[in-house]
Amino acid sequence: MAPRPGAVGGRSPRGLFRRMHGTTARGVPAWARRVAVLTPFTVLPSGIWRIAEVTLGLPLTKNVDSGDGDLPGWLPAEFYVVALSLVAETLGFLAVGLVATWGEVWPRWVPFLRGRPVRPMAAIVPAALGALALSYLWPSVVIRSLAEDGWRATLLHDVGTLDWRAAVYAASYLPLVAWGPMLAALTYAYAVRRGVVGGRRARLPRPAPEGNRTRRP
Repeated sequence: MAPRPGAVGGRSPRGLFRRMHGTTARGVPAWARRVAVLTPFTVLPSGIWRIAEVTLGLPLTKNVDSGDGDLPGWLPAEFYVVALSLVAETLGFLAVGLVATWGEVWPRWVPFLRGRPVRPMAAIVPAALGALALSYLWPSVVIRSLAEDGWRATLLHDVGTLDWRAAVYAASYLPLVAWGPMLAALTYAYAVRRGVVGGRRARLPRPAPEGNRTRRP
């Protein structure tokens, strides 16, 4: 049988989403699901830019020193940049937990907590603090970096025309400005759905026991 239109490798986009992100929880607004899917992509471009610039040595800056900076001698900048990018992307992906069932019931790969309900505040407090920190951090970092003399040399030619590297840098780092507000919106929607902000607390889905789960052919 031929795959359905819109399917990838015989699987629908919804099926791919479930495999990568988990099952969407009950009562999640459509906008929140879309925002959660897009949130990791606000982090991805900057990670790719850092790896391309520092680890791969591509010429994405002009007259700017992108060396080891204040890193200790035993920690190569190439390794640090890759690790930093992976950690940042993992943190960005955690926003998906605010719309997925694994943000309400601990998944089976979490030791000692598997199958237990996630306390709403255990997700809301770190997510809210993270949203506040990110909403302050990345706008200030981007604005400050654009204001520095080195980055001005990168962004503009001597004749005042826009350098192609400016477009690459802006496209890589400006999405980070949206990370904090998007996480804040998801946190608020999660708090409303879990009954912490207005209304009654939503009933948690009860995971089926491992031995009684039915398998589709």
